[in-house]
Amino acid sequence: MARIAVIGAGTGAMATAARLAVAGHRVTVYERSADYGGAVGRYERDGFTFDTGPGLLHLPAVYRDLFVKTGKRPLEECVRMVQVDPQVRHLLADGTALTLPNASRGGVAAALDQAFGAGAGDRWNALLNRARDVWDATRRPLLEEPLRPDWQVLGRDPYPALRKAGLFRRRTPDLGRIAEHELGGPLAALLLDEAHGHGLDSAAPGAATVLPYMEQTFGSWYVLGGMRELATAVYERCLERKVEFRFGADVREVLVRDGRAAGVLLADGTTGTADQVVCAVDPTGLSLPAPGGGSPWPAGARPPRDGLEMTGRLTLMLALRGTRPEGTVHRTEVHSPGRGRRVVTVLRPDDPATRPDEEHEAVTVRATCAPQGVVDWTDGPTVRKEAEELLEAASRAVPGLRERLLWQEVRTPADVEASTGARGGAVPGPALAGAEGRLLYPANTTAVPGLYLAGGWAHPGGGLAHAGMSGALVAGLIVEGADFRGSQ
Repeated sequence: MARIAVIGAGTGAMATAARLAVAGHRVTVYERSADYGGAVGRYERDGFTFDTGPGLLHLPAVYRDLFVKTGKRPLEECVRMVQVDPQVRHLLADGTALTLPNASRGGVAAALDQAFGAGAGDRWNALLNRARDVWDATRRPLLEEPLRPDWQVLGRDPYPALRKAGLFRRRTPDLGRIAEHELGGPLAALLLDEAHGHGLDSAAPGAATVLPYMEQTFGSWYVLGGMRELATAVYERCLERKVEFRFGADVREVLVRDGRAAGVLLADGTTGTADQVVCAVDPTGLSLPAPGGGSPWPAGARPPRDGLEMTGRLTLMLALRGTRPEGTVHRTEVHSPGRGRRVVTVLRPDDPATRPDEEHEAVTVRATCAPQGVVDWTDGPTVRKEAEELLEAASRAVPGLRERLLWQEVRTPADVEASTGARGGAVPGPALAGAEGRLLYPANTTAVPGLYLAGGWAHPGGGLAHAGMSGALVAGLIVEGADFRGSQ
């Protein structure tokens, strides 16, 4: 039985801890804040409850597998999950309203034909067929296997570009050209806006088409009580497996002894000894020494991504008077023409746990934005201006919003940085192939024996599903060693 220190108590960290504990290891989790969950947080006021992190879950199979592998009670006995149907309503910049069903390719095609004319659904499905090829080519190397040592081969875009009339003859095109030539018109805008919601732009590789493919294929899920309930369920599973949590424990350095990771040094000067260490927070914020004073990253490894190169999230939490109308869609995407590709997401869950009573409604509004450091999110006028833009966009999705508004609370990247320690308050996105490997994350192993990386800042990247999968990968590497070839 090894002593294992896990730095951070986000979902990826806890998924790692639970799997290691069930394998017989003694696991201690060190968390700088007073609570678990990391980015999967909660804000409560006056009987209203809001998720401060992800609002929906995709690929729930990742957490079903976690609960099957770590205890007797399956995921569905620990949380109540419901499919969000319809999946999303789009309010396009030209005023068009488009409602898409959940996990139904035929239903989506029919809705697109009705909104944009005959053939739109066929063009969209043809693109998703090519995105399925991306999924088939990258599912294992990007989700289910440790990052391969020759990760540079994943820098090639696996999107099977159309090659007709001389188009794209020299190289696979970027997402913008794919959208223009394979979709065109409002369908192209729909694809690009989907990518923008993940912090990508038109220069993203064609492999980014896998993101709408995954959502449309596997559906969108909501956890009743808010997504925070999923983090609570994972935390409770850790406690069942005798994982020890130390909150208010700010780790500053990973200790190395005899050339191996040997524990952690806390901000108060105390230490925690360990046989192996798992860093499940932004590694750029820690001192990660290597034997001989070198780099903790193996020669040729993918280095950590800088938070200032990523995007942040601006979140507006709205407490409204008045009943949530019958038939209200859970998620609405408001496409705004005024500022590039800004898309504002409006979440209106039909969940009594989020509001004080039936005469009120809790609404969450969010959009991608620059991280702290690129924009000063501690500047009051800047925050008020940006929050007003989100409120104006949300007014398109919620009739009478301003008249119903009791109060609002804003959460900026500066708030995220303060609560999670992530540089710039950045929100890591999922790993993608293409772009010469720029959208990959560091491998789960390092140059320091006994030091591993997990969570959204390591392979396979951010998002609830990807962070959960990192736990399976790190646990496999620790338990099975160098022979581990990936999750089954």
